[in-house]
Amino acid sequence: SDTCKVRLRLFLNYVEISSFHINSTVTSRYAITVITSRVKNRHTDSKEIHFEVKIPKNAFISKFRMTIEGKTYDGVVKEKEAAQQQYSEAVARGESAGVVSSVGRTLEEFKTSVTVAALSKVTFELTYEELLQRRHGKYDLLINAQPMQPVADFKIDVYIKENPDISFLEVKGDLYTDELANAVTTTRSGKEAWIHFYPTSDQQTKCLRCTADGLDGDLIITYDVERTNPNGDIQIMNDYFVHFFAPANLVRIPKNVIFIIDRSGSMSGRKIQQTRSALDHILGDLDRDDHFGLILFDSRVDVWKRELIQATSSNVNLAKQFVETIQARGATNINDAVLKGVAMLNKHQREGSASILILLTDGAPNEGESDPARIRVNVKEAIGGKFPLYSLGFGFDVNFDFLEKMALENSGLARRIYEDSDASDQLQGFYKEVATPLLSDLELLYEGASNLTETAYSMYYNGSEIIVAGEITNNSLESFKVEVVAFSRSNKVTYEEDVSLKALPDVEPQHENFTRRVWAYLKVKQLLKKETTFPAIFSSITEFSMNGELTQSGTGFDQIALHYKTDHHLSVSTADINFSDGQKAFRLVWGQVPTKHEADGVSVNLRDCELDVTLHLFCKVLFFNVNGCFIIFRSTAKDYRLSSAPIVGCWVVRLQFALQGELSDFTVAQL
Repeated sequence: SDTCKVRLRLFLNYVEISSFHINSTVTSRYAITVITSRVKNRHTDSKEIHFEVKIPKNAFISKFRMTIEGKTYDGVVKEKEAAQQQYSEAVARGESAGVVSSVGRTLEEFKTSVTVAALSKVTFELTYEELLQRRHGKYDLLINAQPMQPVADFKIDVYIKENPDISFLEVKGDLYTDELANAVTTTRSGKEAWIHFYPTSDQQTKCLRCTADGLDGDLIITYDVERTNPNGDIQIMNDYFVHFFAPANLVRIPKNVIFIIDRSGSMSGRKIQQTRSALDHILGDLDRDDHFGLILFDSRVDVWKRELIQATSSNVNLAKQFVETIQARGATNINDAVLKGVAMLNKHQREGSASILILLTDGAPNEGESDPARIRVNVKEAIGGKFPLYSLGFGFDVNFDFLEKMALENSGLARRIYEDSDASDQLQGFYKEVATPLLSDLELLYEGASNLTETAYSMYYNGSEIIVAGEITNNSLESFKVEVVAFSRSNKVTYEEDVSLKALPDVEPQHENFTRRVWAYLKVKQLLKKETTFPAIFSSITEFSMNGELTQSGTGFDQIALHYKTDHHLSVSTADINFSDGQKAFRLVWGQVPTKHEADGVSVNLRDCELDVTLHLFCKVLFFNVNGCFIIFRSTAKDYRLSSAPIVGCWVVRLQFALQGELSDFTVAQL
């Protein structure tokens, strides 16, 4: 608006950005990006100076600091709801604070402000981290730049260091135009790549979306790596490992896919037109050995054919003709529609095939069973872990939280489809991610490791990647054995790798903690997904200690006591950890130097604010302490009570959810 432009002009009149640097280092898909901006108040009075940047949605802020008059002020990262409240309160008091808010499909905006004395300078430094996801056979590192004025000293530097060789590298985005082409330099050599973007002040006003106010757009670095080892890329540093698994040259598995399409009244107009267009293209992409079905729902549920049919050219053409007749009407009966799809897939079991459900809706259930919690229970019981459900939420009136929970509970994921002119392309883009299954029912096994991230996957798709991280806790191992068991189109397959722990390569100091960072990133992301799945956990998100910084997580309680056999007793309180093995007792204090104690099948390992406890071989508990708050979350271990020694999950649960009574009935002041 004109008001916004006036405000911006007034802001620029007294603010000079002397430098704006973005430095991103990618170590084996894990990107750490630092944005540094040095700003001067040119006015003869104190003025409020703003700092606003955009970061990818999948990233998290790990550090923020401001330096004023030689003194540095470090920020504290808070959970979103608490941060929003504290931000509003701080602004009302005239204090400095920052807040993150969503902007568009791929970015979130961080903004803060500080009052700076006349003719003084402030330096803002923001660090964010993200694990790059492989989609369509490539990784995308997105960097946004919008400094709000041309900057004489503007730089974007990207360094990529991978373990396998980099197979291709491409730079694109709004900032990579003909006018700015000579401002970009790229160098690639084996496992490394360097990208530099140094536009002049004049060039910063001439890109596609640039104005007199300077750069405004994205620089996207796209790349992939060589995949010569079908067992994957396994990296081990400081007792933590990361396994990147993405085998190539596999034969695709034929699909049994059912599209469950919302045709309720709210889908009328452009939405239903875009849905018809997307389905027309998607149906045309089906392979001849695929089988498919169409379910339409509003107040009632209708099927195109009562059974799945083969994707022959004649059947696909008939389906396309049917799709063109879809008209929006009625209410939204999601429950019956999804259950119908499950029943059809259950009746159509084909050996050597992969079954998939894809739900598209723009609303909330309001016909038939309308309670989202009950629908989730019904769907989970019906699917029974046999195949994944993918939920696509069209627009912002949809109950996306419900769709996401339902998808995650059934080995799938949810994706929002934005109401833009390219909605049809968004639908097709998602379908391409799941169009080519290569392996199903994957289980990844790691000998001598614990604290694992997710190790069971329903499907591995062409162009994607499975990443597992964990801690190697058995210090007596000479080698680290990795095994992946899965099903291909024709048979059961096993991938095995044995990594020597005696001859690990030297690691540069700046990269030595990346495996632990990847582990922590995945743990938090997967924990938060689980918390959105279970309301008893979801309601108490507070803070989580990761890499020494505070981000999101769990729940708190006063004390927990664990008893193992007849003489092993462990109690954990907000102050200390006490352990007795029947002969001697010891006490650990949160925050002390790393300490490890082992006795008769029990291992207690304290590292700063992290405690993990192993009871024999099949019970694993982790505690995290932040300002007196704890969380227990799920891990995995082999169950040696069974001859097959399967990998089993341990608990992820609040005590209030697990115990049959009030928490106060089960806690004591002291043992």
